[in-house]
Amino acid sequence: MTSIAMPEALPNWFLTIRRFVDGLTTVLNVVGTLLIFAIMVLVNTDVIGRSMFNAPVSGVPEMVSLSIVAIVFLQIAHTFRMGRLTRTDAIPNIIKSRAPRLHAVLELVFAIAAIALIWQLLSASQPLFMKAWVRGTFEGTIGDFTAPIWPVKLAILIGCTALIVQLVLFAMTAAFRLKKGAEHDPV
Repeated sequence: MTSIAMPEALPNWFLTIRRFVDGLTTVLNVVGTLLIFAIMVLVNTDVIGRSMFNAPVSGVPEMVSLSIVAIVFLQIAHTFRMGRLTRTDAIPNIIKSRAPRLHAVLELVFAIAAIALIWQLLSASQPLFMKAWVRGTFEGTIGDFTAPIWPVKLAILIGCTALIVQLVLFAMTAAFRLKKGAEHDPV
């Protein structure tokens, strides 16, 4: 998915908001990348400790499984923004070349549907975060290794919110494109 409007066709206030949001999305992506690096170090430490010293690191499977969820949600908004979220572009590209306004309408419909879907995920995840926070829910075995799960639940909320904001900006870009196309249509 590429940008559907050239930057010069968008209002300056919108581009300022876009730059700010993109900066925050990039920060979330970097945090996710650092988490990947930390998990790589942890897994390698566990393997080396297990094979060379017969002393594995406790809780590695739990930390890896929790981290994978956090990583996905921390990086999904950036993935969407960069156009790297899996989707087929064959038919949309044909429509874009033959009917640009229809393409903008389809992008707008896509964005609205995606916002509704991610909003449902966000709404369903919020009570799970509160429950984990209030109860102090943890992963692991008492006496061996325990880790609270609320940070992962928080990462889900943050990631969903960031994705919704990116989708709203995407929808606005499609609406600007649609409006620009309407202004150039002969009456």
